[in-house]
Amino acid sequence: MAEFKDLIKEVDLTLVDFYATWCQPCQMMHPVLMETKQHFGDRLRVITIDIDKNKDLAAQYQVHAVPTLMIFRQGEMVWRQSGAMPYEELVAVVDSIAL
Repeated sequence: MAEFKDLIKEVDLTLVDFYATWCQPCQMMHPVLMETKQHFGDRLRVITIDIDKNKDLAAQYQVHAVPTLMIFRQGEMVWRQSGAMPYEELVAVVDSIAL
């Protein structure tokens, strides 16, 4: 748990994807997340968390549906949404928070 909290505090913006390997929308989000990471480069860290392997962390953040995306700014959650979303929409969300 401490490791996760350290990871989300190390950089200004961290996008966290709570996913499951059996989840089709989660699989669809993977290339969107990679493209988003490439777009923002060092300005955004992307972390993926498998809810089946990290049940305590998923419970702590009350993840009840996958994918659940969260954006943390210096360790504080500033945005959250469940469900897949297109690349353009995700980039717009990150842009609005990064300002």
